[in-house]
Amino acid sequence: MKSVNTSNAFACVVDGWFDGAVQHRQRSSFVVDRGRIADISPGDHGADLERQGLTVYRGGFLLPGLVDAHAHLFLNGKPTDSKLRSEHLKLPLEALTAAARASARQALACGVSIVRDAGDRHGINNRLREEARKQDSGLPQVRSGGLGVKRPKRYGAFMARDVEDAEGIRASVSELAKTNDEIKVILTGIIDFDAGAVTDEPQFDLESAKLVVDTARACGKNTFAHCSGIKGLVIATQAGVGSIEHGFFMDRETLGIMADKGVAWTPTFCPVHFQWAHPEAVGWSPQTVGNLRRILDSHAEHLALAQKMGVTLLLGTDAGSMGVEHGYAVFDEIDRYLEAGLSLSETLTAATANARRHFGMADSLLAKGGGFDAVLTDHSPFDDISTLKRPVKVWPTS
Repeated sequence: MKSVNTSNAFACVVDGWFDGAVQHRQRSSFVVDRGRIADISPGDHGADLERQGLTVYRGGFLLPGLVDAHAHLFLNGKPTDSKLRSEHLKLPLEALTAAARASARQALACGVSIVRDAGDRHGINNRLREEARKQDSGLPQVRSGGLGVKRPKRYGAFMARDVEDAEGIRASVSELAKTNDEIKVILTGIIDFDAGAVTDEPQFDLESAKLVVDTARACGKNTFAHCSGIKGLVIATQAGVGSIEHGFFMDRETLGIMADKGVAWTPTFCPVHFQWAHPEAVGWSPQTVGNLRRILDSHAEHLALAQKMGVTLLLGTDAGSMGVEHGYAVFDEIDRYLEAGLSLSETLTAATANARRHFGMADSLLAKGGGFDAVLTDHSPFDDISTLKRPVKVWPTS
């Protein structure tokens, strides 16, 4: 076992671990020095490490910190009363920032060490990103979508600015790229659940969507698109966005293009599943509840197909939406992946390594020499999935 500077190091001894792609069933000892994995050795070397002066954490299982690849930190998902939700949006900036901070801390307590915030018009996500970079911030790492782009008088005012023409797209995307980690484009509106379809036309045609993508790339930024309905999905894939968010009413042909072009998918079951499971919160009719169930079943079918076809899947919750609580919703989203037929290993890869790789992070796996961004649990989730809900300790990276 390698000797380290004990003032900056600690160790973990676990019965098994998941590196982000592969499950390792053997007892192993991890040595972490200044935030990086100095050594991984088979067996229990805890006593020796303690004699060297290291603090040794023990648990049943270690895995990379979970990633919520789509959330809105300044929104509170717990209230379901529409009046309360509306009043929340009218809070002063500092109150909204405090709410976002609380959301982020709640996510971290659930084992979520990275959150991609998918947009807010106040720039709170950018502010929290900087706060999270401070040592011992108590926050998960925040990847910020800053403010996105949308068409005037169309859906998305709480998370995007208006762009009217090509000149506006170039100017806005170039400006936003100075502060955003990615550029979000609001490509379509929301689902009409009573109709069981996306009834609005896409906000951007192929030429303008491609201009968003190309301008972002010229500024060194990737893109992600709020998009559902086949018309919008065709535009998003042909424009070459980095990832499609939500993506309801997917089809096989679109998935094939996504696989070929490397377009990732964040399906976000949680908001629709909540409204199906709790129709009383919205007042849906039995017919609309049936529409919701059909939408969810089709979504699950295409998620399984996407996995088989090699589409990169990212696990995101749309936390902040009605009934979708930060942190806790990740466990619900994991359940939806498992119900769709994905294995736990495939699901955890979507919730850990896939997002890190998609975001261009240097370390996507728990591996010797890599950064230590991890969750310790009492038992293996491969034996008891509920153990994920009770993390013993979370180590986010700054």
